[in-house]
Amino acid sequence: MANTPVPLKAIVFDFDGVIANSEPLHFRTFREVLAPRGIALTEADYYARYLGYDDQRAFEQMSSDAGQTWTADRIAGLMTEKARLMEALERDVSVLFPGAADAIRRAAGAFPIAIASGAIRAEIERTLVREDLIRYFGAIVAAEDTPQSKPSPDPYLAAVDRLSSALGRRIVPHECAAIEDSAWGLESARAAGLRTVAVAQTYASGLASADLTVRSINDLDLGRLSALFSE
Repeated sequence: MANTPVPLKAIVFDFDGVIANSEPLHFRTFREVLAPRGIALTEADYYARYLGYDDQRAFEQMSSDAGQTWTADRIAGLMTEKARLMEALERDVSVLFPGAADAIRRAAGAFPIAIASGAIRAEIERTLVREDLIRYFGAIVAAEDTPQSKPSPDPYLAAVDRLSSALGRRIVPHECAAIEDSAWGLESARAAGLRTVAVAQTYASGLASADLTVRSINDLDLGRLSALFSE
């Protein structure tokens, strides 16, 4: 017997590469931090190999790929250095994609919305506060909030759980849509049970597994998104 369609109840957004055009800044700051340690990070490698990781996992993988072994304390120091560089680059500059603010307001006007991201909380909140968007999100899950980052399902499971608590009513993952820009993020959302939308404005490869693909966040159509849940 066919499964009964379940209406869309909530939307969970990734942050970097979906709302914020911050991936070029992440690449730049990773490269600047790694160069004195003898690692020459290329743009191609960053987008192909590390895009979906949070900072800790990215540094761990980058050091391993370079044949180096870094302690947890050393990685924590590199993360602090990178965060300081990111803050300086973002100061007084909007990093939102064109149409992102309007897309968030449209989505929040129709459904509860949340964020599940591998970015650190300070970076997420700094941007959302500056753009007067933080009030639209019922829950924000950042890199610090789950034991494992994407592609683990943990970030999306935590976001749905926190959004349920904020609303005072239970929402389950298969009632939610994830808006993602990477293969790692899509895998995370799918493993958690969410339907998936790929936004191909940052990195177009590895997105074929998404239930729906749009060119940019500005092209996110809530009607098409809701229709996924009637199939």
